[in-house]
Amino acid sequence: MVMGTGESLHVAVFLSGLTGGGAQRRSLLLARGFVARGCAVDLIVVHAEGPFRTAVAPGIRLLALEPCASRLPVIRRIKGLWVISSLFALARYLATTRPDVLLATSIPANLAALWGRTLSRTHTPTVITANLNLTKATAKWGALVAKRLRWLIARAYGGAQAVIAISRGVADDLITVTGIPEKRVFSIYNPLDLERVTRQSRETVEHPWLAVGAPPVVLAVGKLKRQKDYPTLVQAFARVRAHREARLVILGEGEERARIERLVKILGVEADVYLPGFVENPFAWMARVSVFVLASAWEGLSNVLLEALACGCTIVSTDCPSGPREILADGAFGHLVPVGDDAALAAAIAAALSAPAQRERSAARAAEFGFDAAVERYLAVLRRVSALRQGD
Repeated sequence: MVMGTGESLHVAVFLSGLTGGGAQRRSLLLARGFVARGCAVDLIVVHAEGPFRTAVAPGIRLLALEPCASRLPVIRRIKGLWVISSLFALARYLATTRPDVLLATSIPANLAALWGRTLSRTHTPTVITANLNLTKATAKWGALVAKRLRWLIARAYGGAQAVIAISRGVADDLITVTGIPEKRVFSIYNPLDLERVTRQSRETVEHPWLAVGAPPVVLAVGKLKRQKDYPTLVQAFARVRAHREARLVILGEGEERARIERLVKILGVEADVYLPGFVENPFAWMARVSVFVLASAWEGLSNVLLEALACGCTIVSTDCPSGPREILADGAFGHLVPVGDDAALAAAIAAALSAPAQRERSAARAAEFGFDAAVERYLAVLRRVSALRQGD
């Protein structure tokens, strides 16, 4: 066990659940790192079921809040509301357990953590995380709703002792939108578990599209949701397919599946597009495909882009806010194209398919986003704010 900065600190990590996703994967990595450095860690989730349950490391205490309200159909239908509905159960946990510090991991979890802390009357030092560009993430609701959402978030986030943003772009946007003082905002890149990614990338994948001599495969990984803009990717792939043999694989599940499948059929590329759903080990695919594509309209940093680099992928990404430009060093380690431009995306994919792979160079870039450095920086922030506890 690595001992050091986290020794004797009791950390509560609060997230929505274990169903899959970049923020959840990051939280599990951090929790494992905290335990390895001597922390007592409670992993607090709204619901405990999901494929990531097996990824909870030994030594972490898993606690499911399971609020009854979160199971109601009217609550489940509204994205994020079922997480916020857990704030009363979270308040009871804080009042009875009294951890040294609470770390929350997404906008709904951040709000539930801050409001639950207030209800608990414990003054638990609370650190929240900013995973997305708030300006872009709220704009999809329309100008009036977006303005009110930003006001609500700014008002609530002001109660946090610190905010950890997963990229410099996210940090800058957060400060502008919320008015939180810069001294309370810390930019820390997501931890990359390079050892795990490398190990799993060596596992076999039994699929005929990956056979020697088969047409090149273009890969995307992530939840099938609006943010990821898979329709633009499918349109770009159809352009590429019109001029050369290629196949597209999208690993992930979500509410946009039906829309994506309809577009695939309309464009006539059903025979060359594969959507298998959530795959527990996407790294084995990454290590064997020709090009990895991120078509997102917005991001925070993009864990999956780091993971694809670690697997040696040739990268094509939108230049969305925020993260890809930082990860790819202004395009030095991959192609950057405008958001929503299927013609530009298609041209970049075609160029990447024609260029020789530089797997060692890509993997070396990914190694710069090390796991240990991220864990130590998180712990430095947690220890700093835990000293602020007062009034209990």
